[in-house]
Amino acid sequence: MTLPVALAGADVIGQAKTGTGKTLGFGLPLLETVTVPADVELGRAKPEQLTEAPQALVVVPTRELCQQVTNDLLTAGKVRNVRVLSIYGGRAYEPQVEALRKGVDVVVGTPGRLLDLAGQRKLDLSHVKALVLDEADEMLDLGFLPDVEKIIQLLPAKRQTMLFSATMPGQVISLARRYMSQPTHIRATAPDDHGHTVANTEQHVFRAHSMDKPEMVARILQAEGRGLAMIFCRTKRTAADIAEQLTRRGFAAGAVHGDLGQGAREQALRAFRNGKVDVLVCTDVAARGIDVDNVTHVINYQTPEDEKTYLHRIGRTGRAGNSGTAVTLVDWDDIPRWQLINKALELSFPDPEETYSTSPHLYEALGIPEGTKGVLPRSERTRAGLAAEEIEDLGETGPRGARGGRGGRGGARPGGDATERPSRERRSRPRRRTRGGQPLDAAAAEAAAPAAAAGQGAPEGAARKPRRRRRTRSGAAAAAGGAVAEAPAQAPQASGGAEGGAAAKPRRRRRTRGGSASAAES
Repeated sequence: MTLPVALAGADVIGQAKTGTGKTLGFGLPLLETVTVPADVELGRAKPEQLTEAPQALVVVPTRELCQQVTNDLLTAGKVRNVRVLSIYGGRAYEPQVEALRKGVDVVVGTPGRLLDLAGQRKLDLSHVKALVLDEADEMLDLGFLPDVEKIIQLLPAKRQTMLFSATMPGQVISLARRYMSQPTHIRATAPDDHGHTVANTEQHVFRAHSMDKPEMVARILQAEGRGLAMIFCRTKRTAADIAEQLTRRGFAAGAVHGDLGQGAREQALRAFRNGKVDVLVCTDVAARGIDVDNVTHVINYQTPEDEKTYLHRIGRTGRAGNSGTAVTLVDWDDIPRWQLINKALELSFPDPEETYSTSPHLYEALGIPEGTKGVLPRSERTRAGLAAEEIEDLGETGPRGARGGRGGRGGARPGGDATERPSRERRSRPRRRTRGGQPLDAAAAEAAAPAAAAGQGAPEGAARKPRRRRRTRSGAAAAAGGAVAEAPAQAPQASGGAEGGAAAKPRRRRRTRGGSASAAES
């Protein structure tokens, strides 16, 4: 439905359910719009129409979606040799700047890095003929609207603009009215598919306790016919914790969330696509547009924020005509939120059934064999695991650790083995011992000098320099006790000294309330 309108050069608002081919819906018109040397050879374009600057721009909200769209466009444009470049954060600037300098036809990028390179005058957007905003509603939710508007202002006024998403809130429509010229709104649905979700995705909703959820997930992952599985969490900490727990239980699991460096995120996705890992625990950064074959199960470990997030999460399965299973575990505290989602999507789960890892109806509904426990048997641990996939060195900005990202502190550099870059040996720092602010050897020599002088008949007045001592609380108490004990013995010496004419200076004493009272009585 989209191709004839988009190929004619008209502005398009495309809306369809996840997994129905929106990427090629805008990708093929983009590839036909750009002018490449093959067109000049065939006589369809003039040599002066060729340019090294980008002729088409695709703006996406997440790095993972940027990679996927780039790969799809490279595959579709292989015959015409269309140059497609992905630009997103978490990677080094230099390779992207070098690719732009050599020349590129289509740029796929995230708003932040696009604006950054455009501000440095490394990215020239003055020759763009077509603009695509993919998953436009997600960019609004992530707060990218000001950045998207700045990017649009850098583009030529005369261009083709296309918006694509599975959901179209009012903000996206208002954005279209401002920056599009008489757009055609195309909404594609299957004739027998009247609901908001894909018909061939089987949905299950259970009310589960948070402490029993890891055990339930481990048993669900052992259901019959289970292929690849994706588990969605609301928070980054929960995603990392569940991935670690599943790994300890014997599953080949990987994690994708915002606290990981870009190299670790791409490593997990590559291992998932290659089959080395069959369970991917992720936050909503992987809920948009990620297309992986043979994903049979999607588990919502935590209730999604709204109905749009729910649609995109379960849309990772049941793609391109395949069937899938979506399981949602709702905590007691999340029942009101789930009821709002259920009402908005017109589902039939207003009050989920209370379920535990030992409930018979859980085994029956999902096809879990009887006697299944929460640990994967050793005979079924056939996947290579996440460690079998190498981490690519992306020249990441920020902390360089095996985990990377914000707060990641690892030992090895991402993408490099620890043996490639030998660690520097820490040399012990020589310390100088002092006494009284002077080096120990100088202090010893100074202390030995009076003794040597006294042995050679030095005058009796030569006195040794006293050693400075530190008084602690316990030392002060001991010193005070010693002073009280020695007072009677020192009294005759003091009096004898006084008779000799040398009066001892009286010690200054503090008067307390009790002391002042006794003085007044006397």
